[in-house]
Amino acid sequence: MKNVEIERKYLIKKLPDNLAQYESHLIEQAYLCTDPTIRVRKSDDDYYMTYKGRGLLERTEYNLPLNKDAYEKLVKKAEGNIISKRRYVIPIDGSDLKIELDVFDDPFAPLIMAEVEFGSVEESEGFIPPDWFDKEVTEDPAYHNSNMAMRKIQ
Repeated sequence: MKNVEIERKYLIKKLPDNLAQYESHLIEQAYLCTDPTIRVRKSDDDYYMTYKGRGLLERTEYNLPLNKDAYEKLVKKAEGNIISKRRYVIPIDGSDLKIELDVFDDPFAPLIMAEVEFGSVEESEGFIPPDWFDKEVTEDPAYHNSNMAMRKIQ
């Protein structure tokens, strides 16, 4: 499926209250290539391969379903670090928007990052982040998971 992803990313000041009340998913992802970005992901018991075009705020994205066997074969071919994280899905009151709050496991812990996806660039420009959000890192490529996966970990 072809799709244009429009998302803004933020670091956070503090975790929201009652985090356990929200839907969450255990995610593991690995990168087969970073230019172009080709990722395989396990989200609970679902498996995907994703192609992402270039861009920071807005980029093309294709998601293709995989089965468990295909995922397990492909993840062995990954470059760099495998990223694992717990993703909480937090609805934003008064809108159809949702915050995807990623709490990263080692070696990236204690990193916690929030992402919000939008239907248009205009919608993203009108977004007012909740007060528990901190610095916006949308335009900082260091916070792209694909770049994080390629970091040397000591």
